Amino acid sequence: MNKPHIVIVGAGYGGIMTAVKLQKQLGKNEAEITLVHKYDYHFQASCLHENAAGTLHQDHSKIKIKDIINRSKINFIIDEVVSIKRNSKKIKLKNKELHYDLLVIGLGFEPRAEGTPGLDEHAYSITDINSARFVREHIEYNFASYANAIKKDESSLNIVIGGGGILGVEFAGELINQIPVICREYDIEKTQVHLYMLEEGKSFLPGFDEKLVHYAATSLQSRGVEMIHNAKLKECQANKVIYESEGKEHTISAATFIWTGEVQANPVFEKAGLILKNKKIEIYPNMHTTIDDSIFVVGEYAYAVDENGEEVLPTAKKALEEAAVAAKNIASKLRNKELISCRPVKQGVLATLGRDDGVAAIQNRRVFGWKAVLVKRISDNYYLFQLGGWQLLLKKGNFHLL
Repeated sequence: MNKPHIVIVGAGYGGIMTAVKLQKQLGKNEAEITLVHKYDYHFQASCLHENAAGTLHQDHSKIKIKDIINRSKINFIIDEVVSIKRNSKKIKLKNKELHYDLLVIGLGFEPRAEGTPGLDEHAYSITDINSARFVREHIEYNFASYANAIKKDESSLNIVIGGGGILGVEFAGELINQIPVICREYDIEKTQVHLYMLEEGKSFLPGFDEKLVHYAATSLQSRGVEMIHNAKLKECQANKVIYESEGKEHTISAATFIWTGEVQANPVFEKAGLILKNKKIEIYPNMHTTIDDSIFVVGEYAYAVDENGEEVLPTAKKALEEAAVAAKNIASKLRNKELISCRPVKQGVLATLGRDDGVAAIQNRRVFGWKAVLVKRISDNYYLFQLGGWQLLLKKGNFHLL
């Protein structure tokens, strides 16, 4: 009798933790497990803003998948998903096709601002290690080009972050601290560099209360970030960004535009007939989709609500909670046992504003400054411990401020 085949696509927080828990919960003879990911490593998404700013080398954020999984229990394939055929339970990859009995979706989002001309062609994003490195190298290239140019164009030093949110604010805080370092390297005056943030709404940190938002804005502005509220992005060109504010059109000349705003779902899921809600896949509390009980979803793509029916924002903590339930339920399903439910609790919010500053709300308590950064470091290190024990924590842990 053939063993049931479990396929996990995507090794983000939810996908990799599902794989790690399944290899502990299932025996070799109970199932065949295959993990599919486009890279040979998992990365800590919570560190990408540091990688993009150049304050943390990208290798520190990478975790080799072969160092985490038990390869006698999990078959690891480096490939990308092209389509999911639910009727035949097949996944088409770029280089091969897989049959599954149970499927776990743990892929991430793609950046996009629908209907904005030039965004796909001229904007940069911070979605993975490669894009973060590209942003850092692009900024340094512009500084080096300016330093060596005979005819100087200071607009080539301008940087615009569009979309706000936690990623945008964290990147701005990290980058504004790093700009003096880059300026010294290329003999450029810091006053020649301008860093702008555009946000279509009134708040750069939706979901944070007013005192935290005010603290964050004051911190960033005091260090030189120029924050523009109620700015609707109209067009992105190679060397300029056009936005509308208060009924008027404005232009910022800049060689670098980083989009951290709206995202889009992977079209693979819609084509597979999965029901989407707010660009995420609708699921039951037991983590399988509302339309197909052979497909489980964890992480960014899982539409989850808390005990009050409010959507839970996609965080690493949410993904880990979902991974634990998905792995438990997959094992239970194979053993004909009752499935359990996952009802993520509405979590606190946290955003770092550089190496030693940040804001957070934890159990209705506001946390400011280095204490917020300390909370972030502890959370990141605990995740590493969960994933790979003391060995991984000591190898990849961040112990600054601890």
